[in-house]
Amino acid sequence: MVGVRGRSARSGGGGFVAVIPATLRKWAAIGSGAGLEIAGPRGSESLRVSAVRVRPQGARVLGSFTVEDFEHQPAAAWGADYAAFLGKLGIRHVAANVVLPRHEVIIRQLTLPGVSGQDLAGAVRFQIDGLHPYNEEDVVSSWTRLEHSSTVLVAIVRGDVVQRYATLFAEAGIKIAGFTCSAAATYSALRMFGKTPPAEILAYEAGESGVEIYGESPSKPIFSASFNAELERAAALASGELRFESAPPLHALDELLGANPALPYAAALASACPRLCLPLNLLPLEQRQTSSPMVWVPSTALAVLVLLAAGATTALPGFENRRYLGELNAEIAKVQPAAARAAAIDREIGLTRKRTVLLDSFRARSKADMDVLAEMTRLLAAPAWLTSLELNAQQVAVSGETDQAAPLLKAIDASPQFESSEFVSPPVRSAAGETFRIRTTREASRQGALP
Repeated sequence: MVGVRGRSARSGGGGFVAVIPATLRKWAAIGSGAGLEIAGPRGSESLRVSAVRVRPQGARVLGSFTVEDFEHQPAAAWGADYAAFLGKLGIRHVAANVVLPRHEVIIRQLTLPGVSGQDLAGAVRFQIDGLHPYNEEDVVSSWTRLEHSSTVLVAIVRGDVVQRYATLFAEAGIKIAGFTCSAAATYSALRMFGKTPPAEILAYEAGESGVEIYGESPSKPIFSASFNAELERAAALASGELRFESAPPLHALDELLGANPALPYAAALASACPRLCLPLNLLPLEQRQTSSPMVWVPSTALAVLVLLAAGATTALPGFENRRYLGELNAEIAKVQPAAARAAAIDREIGLTRKRTVLLDSFRARSKADMDVLAEMTRLLAAPAWLTSLELNAQQVAVSGETDQAAPLLKAIDASPQFESSEFVSPPVRSAAGETFRIRTTREASRQGALP
């Protein structure tokens, strides 16, 4: 995630460190750290120092102090003060994180949806030359993808600035883990303990060199800019960039983070728990230092115990559910034969009931058919006579001869057993009268009485 043009080059893909799930991030927040902020106007910067101790329930500021105009003072002197400060707190082993001056760092955002892995690194390198006005042979850059976002935060600084400060801290004997920017430190501090900050944030930090505004919004996941203007004017300009849906309240940065001074505190959190913060580091890899690994043994052991306890708490309900399910399956297996026999008996009963209904319907059909024959015999009395009669469950068709066929339709429809009578073909005159063929619908079939 760090590129140094002209002297060395390193590449890699980055994102918010998510090796620890968000649900367990709070329980992994264990450690002690120191944070430094280089603040003030160019040429007379001050060095603000804070130390913190981090636990899952929160962070506690152990102490802080400020070295005024530190670049023009002997490095050995303020380095000794820093060492005594850490020694008094019992954290001499820690390597500090440094927030570089806002006026020295260019912060840019790239939106790269659908790009990941090696493609992401290449895409960032392809665009980075157009993000700064410096000579590309002397630029240090670092980038990282924001959590759950397609936005890539890019920080750029001149190589001579990095080298100057690295040399100063080396002369002072201060162990430095990395150089970062105020935006990355603030973004990480807000999410240190697994909490979700508000969707819209607007905060400021006023100094001698101007007002720095930090913000977050749905349209711009992270924003940081320095304004040489009044606070109200700077806040209005920043709000326009962030395109807020509803203007959030303006907070001081120390009020937002709950510590004063705010940026050294945020840098100290990153020093204490680097795996929970944005891995944006402008210090070349060969110059980075880490805390003594043996010092972390007690904290690591405690963290492991906490994670094991959390894992056991999470796994216990699942274990109980599996045991209960096993007992239920065993009981089901015991009654399964009886249940199968009962199901077989139910099937036999259903089959027998269907057969009984079928036989009853056939008996009812025979009686209904005889009633139809009797009714037709009554309706088609002499001098009419039939040559054929076709009968099914829905209709009756009759053919025959009579002296006048037209009145037959009305006579048949008048019967409660028939309706919708019609001639299949027109009546034909014959020597004895008229031959006819009539089709009628059985009324009983429409009412569902026939199968």
